[in-house]
Amino acid sequence: MDEVFSRYRRERSRIEVAAKLTAAHLRRRAARARINCEVSYRAKEVSSFVTKAQYKNYVDPWKQITDKAGVRVVVQHEGLLDPMLHLIQESLNVVGEPEDDRLIVGAEDRLQYPRLHVQVIASGDQVSDDGKPYECEIQLRTEAIDLWARMSHKLMYKAEASVVPSNVRRSLYRLIALIELYDLEVRRGVEAMAQYPDVAQSNRLLDEAEHLFRTFTEHKPRRDLSEEVVDVLVKAIPDPGGYPERLSKFIDDRRADLERAYRDYGPESDHFLRHGRYILASQPESLIIFERLSSSKLLLHGRWVDELPESMLNDMADAWGVSL
Repeated sequence: MDEVFSRYRRERSRIEVAAKLTAAHLRRRAARARINCEVSYRAKEVSSFVTKAQYKNYVDPWKQITDKAGVRVVVQHEGLLDPMLHLIQESLNVVGEPEDDRLIVGAEDRLQYPRLHVQVIASGDQVSDDGKPYECEIQLRTEAIDLWARMSHKLMYKAEASVVPSNVRRSLYRLIALIELYDLEVRRGVEAMAQYPDVAQSNRLLDEAEHLFRTFTEHKPRRDLSEEVVDVLVKAIPDPGGYPERLSKFIDDRRADLERAYRDYGPESDHFLRHGRYILASQPESLIIFERLSSSKLLLHGRWVDELPESMLNDMADAWGVSL
């Protein structure tokens, strides 16, 4: 047992890299597939590994603890779980069958956590001391289920049944009925709004930019700033309905230039981190600004100066290497 614990301490940094690369891979693939989700990762803490090995009384903790590397994918609603599961299965090497407790035959009369876990070979080139690639456990949840799981984890995790009164445990599980209803209503609302794109043109445009922006960086932008800027940008686009396709083509054609711009002026650059300049280069709407600067900068400038500081647009023109 001591040898196993020592090995885990020695290899944990590599395990964390494996989890990070797997999360990055899924984040990029989800963005390209237009799946709205948040992806996080972790390597199990040494203390947690030791505790689990002893608590479960494992014979071979190294093999039996399969969540040494973990990734959590949280999607907007339950209608995105199966598309995300399919994306994982087609883009990573899956080990065994997914653990899917959503619709267990014979359990329809119970309220239980709808576990959906997939074991995969981690992305990247990290290998263990014995030369084998690391495995990674991927948890799939909706935003609502994630909220319930984190709450119940704090209250009931590893607590003996005698410690938590049965009426309290039942009340916590009873919340799952509300979670299921919430998920269904969110899905219904999202799908209904998709039928009326003109009702929320700015939101649709921003959603598209956010998906594409995630293929360049993991930086979390300011949503309030994005909403303010996109409301102006949509006025500088003659045909907003067909614009997402044009924006995608622009990104494919100019990806090298965009990567250069984000490297020099984006969220990891000295301009942003040390000097606080070029703030819009750290926002998803920067993709739309760069495209408009390339295609119709006079129209963009005319709409911009009526509602937003001209200095912000000048910074973006400087980052893109054009003059106004």
